[in-house]
Amino acid sequence: MLAAQLPVFSCLLTAILFIRGAATARLAVQTSDAYTSSLSDAKVPVVLGVMSRCPDAMLCETVFDHVLERVADKVDLSLTFIGTLNASEPDFGVTCKHGPEECAGNVQELCAIKYAPTQRWWSFVQCLNFQGRSEIGKPEKALQCAKTTGLDWANSGVGSCAGMDGSGKAEEGVRLLQQSVTNTQKMDIEKSCTVMINERPVCIHDGTWKECEGGHTPKDFIRQIEEEYNKLNQS
Repeated sequence: MLAAQLPVFSCLLTAILFIRGAATARLAVQTSDAYTSSLSDAKVPVVLGVMSRCPDAMLCETVFDHVLERVADKVDLSLTFIGTLNASEPDFGVTCKHGPEECAGNVQELCAIKYAPTQRWWSFVQCLNFQGRSEIGKPEKALQCAKTTGLDWANSGVGSCAGMDGSGKAEEGVRLLQQSVTNTQKMDIEKSCTVMINERPVCIHDGTWKECEGGHTPKDFIRQIEEEYNKLNQS
């Protein structure tokens, strides 16, 4: 009797496995399609025109920390730095408003932006800000924040870009700073912090919030980003 039931049991087991396999395959396809769709969505370019030791920039970046909690997956975030090209400046070829330490901080952040994922470099910037503006640009603080945020200074490319010693004076990083200052001038950004959403200036903090037609709270920036995101991804 048992022997007679074995073929039936074998067929039933095969059928169950086939159904489960097919369902799994469908799920895999759906997940893949959804992921591909997400990747294909156009992200909203958001640029903050800043100076690393500027109190206005630090406030702006604190506000955007809350913004990113809601729309990090919808933006392409970057920083662009304000300064003056100066060939006689020996270390950076740039004069920074808050001194050479600020130039070093700018380089450290630019190198992190180039070689680390957004979440990682943004955490690095927030860590530097937390140290206090007088500490930004100091090599030991950059290395400390890299360790704190899991940024692989030695092997990711950040260290070779900014200087393994954290000085911000390595050739690649200095070149990035000069390029950033040039790009900032081309974008007509003069005040730190200037918020650009989809290539349009939407707000400035320079002692106080200015020229913020759409508002200046995290909720306001989130709304504006959502609006631009929907425009960019209209089917």
